Amino acid sequence: MASEAQLPLAMVGPNETARVARVRGDADLRQHLAELGFVEGSSVKVVSRAAGDVIVSVKGARLALNRSMASRITVVL
Repeated sequence: MASEAQLPLAMVGPNETARVARVRGDADLRQHLAELGFVEGSSVKVVSRAAGDVIVSVKGARLALNRSMASRITVVL
């Protein structure tokens, strides 16, 4: 995975699908995001985005993330 380009989920364009590479933050935040489906290797599709805020589809659920939260999730395209 080191050779693949990594970027924050906040920068992924609409209708693009990415794979979660890493989640940054304190233990509680990482646990919360893991419970929502943001675990290493999981597939995430960006449904729409505006000003860094994103609506994503992960594990069959649609979720809205603000720019701060989406920036903590590193993905590979």
